[in-house]
Amino acid sequence: MTNETKYWYLKNHQLFDELSRNAINEICYLSHFRSHRKGDIINLSQDENRVYTLKVGILKVVELDEEGNEQLIEILRPDDLFGQFTLTPAESNQYAVVLSDYVTFCSFLVSDFERVIQQNPTLGIRFTKLVGLRLRKVENRYINLMYKDVRTRFRLFLKEWVEKDAKPGQPYVLNNYLTHKDISRMICSNRQVVSELFSEYRQAGMLAYNRNQIIITNPALLDVA
Repeated sequence: MTNETKYWYLKNHQLFDELSRNAINEICYLSHFRSHRKGDIINLSQDENRVYTLKVGILKVVELDEEGNEQLIEILRPDDLFGQFTLTPAESNQYAVVLSDYVTFCSFLVSDFERVIQQNPTLGIRFTKLVGLRLRKVENRYINLMYKDVRTRFRLFLKEWVEKDAKPGQPYVLNNYLTHKDISRMICSNRQVVSELFSEYRQAGMLAYNRNQIIITNPALLDVA
C-alpha cells in the first residue's frame, strides 16, 4: 500500500481527520496495514503490543478461556479500536474472524502510538474519548446481562445492530453475518433460545429472516430500553 493511500485512510478516520498533512504523513510511516478475506482468522495474541483500528469491513473478536472454550467478545465495525487499545500490557488468547467479504485495518506499536499522542494533544483527547465510550459500552453490556431478561437482551441486541448497520428507512434490513450461536454468546444465552425467539417474533409479524438478511418488519420490536 502506498503512503498516499495510507494517508487518505487515516485522514478519513475520526481519530486523525483534524491533524495536519505533515502529522498524518509521519504517522503513515509508523502504521502497518493489512487486508483479509471472509473467514480468515487473525491471531491477535501474536501481536499483543499493538493497537489496531478497523478501516473497512466487520470482524468478530473471540477469546479462548482456560478450558479452551470460545467466548465471543464483541463485533467490530469501521473506526473501532481493538488490540491493546488501553495502551497497557495484557496477555490474551484472542483472535479475530472476518465476517464481511474483506477487511482492512491498520495497527501501531503501542510505544509508537504513545509517542504520536504525546506529539499531538488533540489526538490524545479524541483517543481518550473513544476508549471511554468503548469501556462504557462494555459496562452497559454487563449491566444488561445482570438486570435484563433474555428476551429484553435479545431485543436490545437487535436494536443496537440496527443502529449501527441498517440504512435509514423502514423496514430495517440487516446483513445476516452472525449465526444464532454468535448472537447467543453476545446475550449470554444459548442457540436454542435465540432460534426460538427468532421464530416467535417471525410468527408475530415483527421480523423476517433468511440466511442472508434479517428484516425488522415492525419497529415496535426495537422499542425497548
